Amino acid sequence: MSGKGTVGRRARHWATLCFGLAAATACFASHPASAGDCPGNPDALGTSRTLVVDPREHQRIGTMQYAETLPLQDHEVVLTFDDGPIPRHSDQILAILAAQCVKATFFVVGRMAQEHPQGVRKLRDAGHTIGTHSQNHPLSMNRMSIEQAKQEVDAGIASATAALGDDKALAPFFRIPGLLRATAVEDYLASQGIQTWSADFPADDWRHISSAQVYNLAMSRLEAKGKGILLLHDIQPRTVDALPHILQELRARGYRIVQVVPATPQRPATPTEPGQWRLHPITETVATSHWPKIPNFVFANAQMLPAPMLSESDMHDGRVVVPDRGRPRRLARGAVPLPEAAPWPRQWAQPAGAATDMPVPAREVFQIPESVHADITALTAMARHAEQTAPATPLEADALMRLNRLGGGGLQRRLALPSHPSEFTGQSRRADPTLQ
Repeated sequence: MSGKGTVGRRARHWATLCFGLAAATACFASHPASAGDCPGNPDALGTSRTLVVDPREHQRIGTMQYAETLPLQDHEVVLTFDDGPIPRHSDQILAILAAQCVKATFFVVGRMAQEHPQGVRKLRDAGHTIGTHSQNHPLSMNRMSIEQAKQEVDAGIASATAALGDDKALAPFFRIPGLLRATAVEDYLASQGIQTWSADFPADDWRHISSAQVYNLAMSRLEAKGKGILLLHDIQPRTVDALPHILQELRARGYRIVQVVPATPQRPATPTEPGQWRLHPITETVATSHWPKIPNFVFANAQMLPAPMLSESDMHDGRVVVPDRGRPRRLARGAVPLPEAAPWPRQWAQPAGAATDMPVPAREVFQIPESVHADITALTAMARHAEQTAPATPLEADALMRLNRLGGGGLQRRLALPSHPSEFTGQSRRADPTLQ
């Protein structure tokens, strides 16, 4: 009787301190489970608080695949287990969690629920959260048609609901088998008011590794993140062996367990801020960058422009400083040439009497004159050449007239005129096919 009175006084004491929904959430989040909360185990890890989420507001969680995750505080962990129930191993997982008074989320497979309905009811009776994990656990939901995916989702929910005998005992939480996500599947789940769960870090307990490796991976990845959703499997013997050590180490390092449940009309969602749904939200102390505004150009109406400083150029004693690049180095086959050192200007004092202003260029400097094309006069070197040589034969004269009519000094400049009409006759025949 006195024990019950003590528990009642403690509850009234916390209720007085934690008034209001938001304040109560914060208080219970920071208040770990005590010995009275876990009979028979004064050193139990316990469950620090219950987080109520609305699947319609946050449809996809888990930073292994999505931008958002659960709004956890530092050193808070959510335990999740997939693929059960299988009595041989799942019952041992339940016993380990019960000894530590820890609540978790189980994603059951519909076929397992059909074969072991009592295992699903054990999860409900122990107070754990129950989600679904498809009907047959296909590792192809990212490739199957949307109709096939719908059938897997709906059948898994129906099998778990039948095992429980109460559709209200099933949470609208779903984890895609193998985390092989597909947008069409996620959209369908969201349309049904079902929240898609990924994880923040796994322990790789589905692989053929030892229980010690499962423990090491779980703790090292949790330490790297500081908080989050841990993915485990309640059908693996290595998980059964590793879980007690994981729970003990969580308590030793100051971690707290959070249970997640869905919101209902009678149980509203826990008040949160949008930034809390990020694993590491940006705080208000982080400076925000802003591009500076472009000021008005101060020399827009100036009659004189400031002369550049000598220190801003590569001039020294009236000479341009050119870096000595030396002979180019030969590179080995496959080698990548490194960028050369930039010839940064050296700093020199401005000589006395140097001008500090330069005259503004006249407007006429920037005026583009009209295009002027000089007349091109064809050269008539043939006539002068003809005066210096003997009269040509009729055939040679005809060739000269043909070339002269071509005009365009460029062609004549390219042709070397022979010194005698007989030489020209041979070249003309080679140049003009009509003379062949």
